[in-house]
Amino acid sequence: MYVSAGSNIDAAYHLRNACCALKARYPDLRISPVYRSAPVGFAGDDFLNLVVGFGTTDSVDQILEFLDSLHRQAGRQRDMPRLSSHTLDLDLLLYGDRISEHRPQLPHPDILHCAYVLAPLADLAPDQCHPVVGRRFAELWAVFDRHSQPLQREAMTLD
Repeated sequence: MYVSAGSNIDAAYHLRNACCALKARYPDLRISPVYRSAPVGFAGDDFLNLVVGFGTTDSVDQILEFLDSLHRQAGRQRDMPRLSSHTLDLDLLLYGDRISEHRPQLPHPDILHCAYVLAPLADLAPDQCHPVVGRRFAELWAVFDRHSQPLQREAMTLD
């Protein structure tokens, strides 16, 4: 399983707390490097973004419930617009090779469209293939238009 995490409100604090909670539940948690990105679609502070990977026997619903509990712990207000500042934004990106058009859409569409998702995913799982397009994440990142969505790798560890 792979989950993206992002924050632009006290970002380091909220990402550390989320990674700690995820590690407590999923001990084999792997954490990508952290990337800084400008907000997309609104004016605000830069986001810090990362991707985590872990194995689990939890169902998709159980994972989503846990992610929602982390949102609540971080004080995330669900009535805020999608394109706005967030204390914590967690999205299930991949659940094995499952493909679903319903909530949650799997694989998550941001993988192919957002540098702040694809770059850390390619760092963490370069040889894994996207279940729909069939290309390795490292290949997808190699051909991604990086100039349209610049990222800066942060010297920050969260594990």
